[in-house]
Amino acid sequence: MSNDRLKASEEQLAYANILNYGMWIGLAVAVVTFIVYVSGVLPTFVPIEDMPKYWGMKAGDYIHTLNAPTGWGWVALIGKGDYLNFIGIAMLAGLTVLCYLIIIPILMRKKDTPYVIIAILEVAVLVLAASGILKTGGH
Repeated sequence: MSNDRLKASEEQLAYANILNYGMWIGLAVAVVTFIVYVSGVLPTFVPIEDMPKYWGMKAGDYIHTLNAPTGWGWVALIGKGDYLNFIGIAMLAGLTVLCYLIIIPILMRKKDTPYVIIAILEVAVLVLAASGILKTGGH
């Protein structure tokens, strides 16, 4: 096996680096926001002591019972400790889009048209799915 087959391409390294740093940043944000939540520094949408009442509920029942937001509605409650936790989750969920956006210029420079098209379509599909425009799913 030659050394060329063992080397990662420029776009693979760029994707991996963004994913690595983004994962650590997202994890740190998740840990910090969780600490803020459990410390009680911020008010919560659902008091921590009431959470055991809702643990066994189906998501739809929970949403209906508490009139909880769905989709991007959580952003309006970002000042609540329990919804503050969503920031790290959203960051981690958005990493794939960021990684593709970073590698598209590399692929374009290499004139790797099929992968440019695939990467652009991947970003479009992920952004469309995250946007909530299609209003599909169980919630």
